[in-house]
Amino acid sequence: MTITTATADNTLKKYYLSAVTDQLDLYTNPFLSRIRKSESNIYGKEIRKIVRAGMSGGIAAGSETDNLPVANGANYQVFTLSLKNLYGTLEISDKALRTSSNGAASFVNLLDEEMSNLVRSASYNLGRMLFGNGNGLLGKVVSASGKVVTVSDTKNFMEGMLIDLYTTMSVKQESGLIVKTVNREKNTITLDRSISASADSEFYVANSKGFELTGLGNIFSNSILYGNSRTDNAWLNPYMKTVETLTENEIQIAIDKVEENSGGKVNFIICSWGVRRALINLLSKKYTTVNTLELEGGYKAISFNGIPVVVDRFCPKGTMYLLNTDDFVLYQLCDWQWLEDEDGKVLRQVPGKPVYTATLVKYADLMCERPCGQAMLSGITEE
Repeated sequence: MTITTATADNTLKKYYLSAVTDQLDLYTNPFLSRIRKSESNIYGKEIRKIVRAGMSGGIAAGSETDNLPVANGANYQVFTLSLKNLYGTLEISDKALRTSSNGAASFVNLLDEEMSNLVRSASYNLGRMLFGNGNGLLGKVVSASGKVVTVSDTKNFMEGMLIDLYTTMSVKQESGLIVKTVNREKNTITLDRSISASADSEFYVANSKGFELTGLGNIFSNSILYGNSRTDNAWLNPYMKTVETLTENEIQIAIDKVEENSGGKVNFIICSWGVRRALINLLSKKYTTVNTLELEGGYKAISFNGIPVVVDRFCPKGTMYLLNTDDFVLYQLCDWQWLEDEDGKVLRQVPGKPVYTATLVKYADLMCERPCGQAMLSGITEE
């Protein structure tokens, strides 16, 4: 079989798209795999969801001759979000394509490798966005010396990332910096070129500042939520408490508060590595064995009173989220699709270069329809 760009184009569309979609939807992380997807409530470039707070009235007890109770209508609010533009691009050189042109096995290996890299990068960034507030902040500068920068936290950085540097006044100072190495022990990153940056300057994924998914960081904050004031709508506030020492009682109080405040039930707990170690240590002192659960997608979790507890690399240190995943929806215009040109091709030559690219796109954002049905414990001493 002779391999051409047309063959590669057809293969990407027919054989790889569904596999990549499954990988990104189910295997990015256990939290995303539990979030339902919906193509409803999308109007133009916006997501608009009508939600109800409280009850409608019209329920009362009285004598057999009293007037019937009067319904006062439900308290409705409109949640509004803009659809975020998510992209993932792969790149194949003309030389690599020609090298594999005479063998189907070599061609498949080439595409497998490129798709694996694309899925790995997209999964990393999707997982990171789930814990952010939409602004895309990766970390802040502590100090900079040439190419080596000490940052506030390295958990959001990865080798090969393209990043931008912004000043403390949110002015872009450097564009397209490449992260060459990440030293997690020293909390430093090494860039492809030297920079001059003051303390508290900020790093973002290149061209992504302010355009990322509305994640947990936005729900557990004091900011406007989905266009609504928390001051005027107390039910938009989740349960949040700072605790130093993790105890079973503190966890159970948070679970109870969710049920008391919203009528919902916590069905999923996410924590950082150090908090999970603290929880395992806590449970092992009381129980002979710590129960485990197997979740969809092959994920493993420990059990707290039957509720799965998973660790996530992007969960902030000292933090435990207690969530009802039934309240979360990823509203999307469509699932992952290849970006096609006017001729329906997905593989396109980069102008002036012997390189072909293909881009996956998804227009979506994450919404929690019952913020008061969620909880967070923070400030936990890690082990």
